[in-house]
Amino acid sequence: PRSARSRRPPPPPPAPGYNQPPGYAQPPGPGFGAVQPGAAPAGYGQQASLPTQGAGLAVSLQKYKEAPTGQRWTLQNPKMVRADLGQGGGQPALARQGAMVLYQGKVDFSYKGAGFKGRVIGNMTGQEMQLMRCTGPGQVFFADNAAYLHPIELQGDAICVSAENVLAFDESLQHEVRRIEGHGIPGGALFTMQFQGTGTVIVKTHGTPVVLPVTPTTYADSNAIVAWSAAAQVIVSSQVRLRRTAYPGHSGETVNLQFRGAPGNFIVVQPYEV
Repeated sequence: PRSARSRRPPPPPPAPGYNQPPGYAQPPGPGFGAVQPGAAPAGYGQQASLPTQGAGLAVSLQKYKEAPTGQRWTLQNPKMVRADLGQGGGQPALARQGAMVLYQGKVDFSYKGAGFKGRVIGNMTGQEMQLMRCTGPGQVFFADNAAYLHPIELQGDAICVSAENVLAFDESLQHEVRRIEGHGIPGGALFTMQFQGTGTVIVKTHGTPVVLPVTPTTYADSNAIVAWSAAAQVIVSSQVRLRRTAYPGHSGETVNLQFRGAPGNFIVVQPYEV
C-alpha cells in the first residue's frame, strides 16, 4: 500500500479565462448599468418614489391648514388674511405695497398712489404709502409685520381709518384721504382714509383693539386711535406731560383727539402708544 506521504491532492480547476464560462457557484454579477433580474429598467424622466409622511407630521400640521374657500376675504389666523379675487364679481383689491406674502393662481400686480395728491404720507415717518392693485382670478395672502388683522364689512355705511392702520380693501369702495392738522402732531398732520359703500376693509392693529362709544368727554391718543365712525367730529387737543419716550427737540406735548357726535358714534383704539 502506498503511504499517505505519496498521495497528492488533485490540481485545482483552472480559473475562467477569456471566453471561458465561470466555474460552478460563480454566477456572473451584473455589469455597470445592468438591470437586476426581475427589475424593470427606469425610463428617462421617471421620478423615484418619495417616502410618505408619517401620521405624527400630519397631525402636527393639521391645525395650520389653509382655511376653506368660499368667501372673498378669509382670515387664515389672527395675523394673515386671504383675498379670493375670483369672488365678489372679480373686483380688484388694493393693498399696502409689500403686504403680499403669498399668492396662488393668476394674479397681476400694479402700483399706484392713493388719494391725497397721489399718495398717503405716513404721520410718523413722512414717507408716502404706496398701494398695489391686485387683479385676476387667483388668491392673495396678506400680512404686515405680524399685526392683528380685522376685516370690516361695509353695507352702504362709512368709516374713517388711520392711514397707518389700513392694510387692504376692495376697490369697489369709495375712499378719500383726509388730513387732520394740529400743533404737536408729528409731521404736522394725521392722515386718515374714509371708506364708504359696499365692500371690506382690512384694518391692522398692535394687539387686540377696543370699540368705545363716543361721549362728550372722549379723548384718544393720536397713536392709539385706529378708526371711528364717519359722522363723529374730531378736534385736536394738546396736553403737556412727560412722555415715556422723549427725543431731542420734542416739546413734551402729547396730542390727543377729542371726539364728539350723536349717540351711536364710536371709536376704535389699540393698546399702543409711542
